[in-house]
Amino acid sequence: MAERVTLTAADGHELDAFRSDPATTPKGGIVVIQEIFGLTPHMNRLVDHFAADGYAAIAPALFDRVERGVSLGYVGEDYEKGHKLRAAIGEDWILADVAAALEAVKPAGRVGLVGYCYGGLVAWYAATKLDGLACAISLYGGGVQKLLDRTPKCPMQFHVGDSDRAIPLSDIQKIKDAFPDIPFYVYDGAPHGFCTDDREGAYRPDAAARAHARVLDFMALNVG
Repeated sequence: MAERVTLTAADGHELDAFRSDPATTPKGGIVVIQEIFGLTPHMNRLVDHFAADGYAAIAPALFDRVERGVSLGYVGEDYEKGHKLRAAIGEDWILADVAAALEAVKPAGRVGLVGYCYGGLVAWYAATKLDGLACAISLYGGGVQKLLDRTPKCPMQFHVGDSDRAIPLSDIQKIKDAFPDIPFYVYDGAPHGFCTDDREGAYRPDAAARAHARVLDFMALNVG
């Protein structure tokens, strides 16, 4: 079961994180980046899943810079609040906190990063700005198409549903055209958030299982 731990960023900011470690020697580490809803029970389960897959897994609370303990629902006022919190967090803060999470699991070996929704964009931030990542994976991360002047420093992998209203197929094509060597998986009939197992109307178990298997294959290739 994931435990709540405290990380300290390079600028002295302290933030919470969910951490879970495998029962045996880890294959490496993985930083798991939240959606706009904070450190939800779903994020807790994801960290445990990756630990069960053999990785020292950690999910930093990126919203702690403006509000601590954020864990929101997926609709209504919570949805709107998530977007407001996201807008209040600058990229420099994000990178500092992701770097703290990266350092926390480095003793496990090489470290990958996976991000969902908002975290999928953060995966692009981290891959293009941070050193020390063995790979980064973006699942339905909107906004990457606006930052194509950057080049990832590590191998990347992308996942998106073809029914994602937040990420038009035209945006997907821009990324694929700019970086044709990056593996890009598109899931038929899958909407935004298709991996979130408690998000009613969005979760697609078959697509989620295929995406997770591909994430693990990519981690095995680049991390161990």
